[in-house]
Amino acid sequence: MTDTPARLLSLLSLLQTPREWPGSELAERLRVSARTIRRDIERLRELGYPVEATLGAEGGYRLVAGAAMPPLLLDDEEAVAIAVGLRAGAGHAIEGVEEASVRALAKLEQVLPSRLRHRVGTLQSATIALTRGDGASVDPRTLTTMASAVAGPERLRFAYRARDGAGTRRLVEPYRLVSTGSRWYLVAYDLEREDWRTFRVDRVTEPFATGARFAPRELPMDPEEFVRRGLGAHGSRTYAVEVAFEAGAAELPEWLRAAAVPGGGTPAVVRFESRDAPEWLAARLALTGLPFTVRAPGSLAEAARTLGARLTGAGSLREAADG
Repeated sequence: MTDTPARLLSLLSLLQTPREWPGSELAERLRVSARTIRRDIERLRELGYPVEATLGAEGGYRLVAGAAMPPLLLDDEEAVAIAVGLRAGAGHAIEGVEEASVRALAKLEQVLPSRLRHRVGTLQSATIALTRGDGASVDPRTLTTMASAVAGPERLRFAYRARDGAGTRRLVEPYRLVSTGSRWYLVAYDLEREDWRTFRVDRVTEPFATGARFAPRELPMDPEEFVRRGLGAHGSRTYAVEVAFEAGAAELPEWLRAAAVPGGGTPAVVRFESRDAPEWLAARLALTGLPFTVRAPGSLAEAARTLGARLTGAGSLREAADG
């Protein structure tokens, strides 16, 4: 392999495999001399890649963690696996990773060859993810189109379905994507209405970037606060939750432990505000694996009873089939 840039990329790809590579094996793989491998290792180090060398009969080279994240080289299978995982994280708003998933997915899909993009789409269409009770999942392609337009910045057109079902066409200057943990929202300046607007992404179809660049306007508040106020203005409500668990506070999962009433013993009582659909919250409480009693609100208690009856019925059907 005489092309130095191509050889360096191939060497870097090998070193990103979590193992130690003897210099002789690297030389054999790349069809060069051991001396060339040593020179190429030095070139990678000059480029900022932390390549560590060990001496002795069992010695060799390996890439170690450095101060910054180096570019990764992926084979076809790795790229498809990562893209599918990112689509799941982005499309179903997994708390804590959803925004990073969209940014990473937008970068990855921009460089994926068409054959791999087709494989990712096929895998995505053949799988189903369990979403929250309101079913507010979105097409990851919509998210990546919007994310790219925000980063551009580039004006965006799309079809939008309002709360009453009416359909409109919008031309906007996208500002930020905001996730609430169960839904995605686009904060944008609506050019036809000459005002800032919040759009539920699961109601958006046919989005496309127009190619027209723009100078971003300054939103009068944080995008998170803007979305929060918009939700309140449209009747989205929170409700007080109180649940008693037949366990100590230390046994609760982290998301409930912070809401536990201080100084309590067993049962541990948690109190918090929620926007989640009662059906989803009941399922999430059941997944703790701890016995619990819903003290408030009544809608959550009813959802928990319904869920319990369904699970009991499923168990009875299974026993009858086994018998």
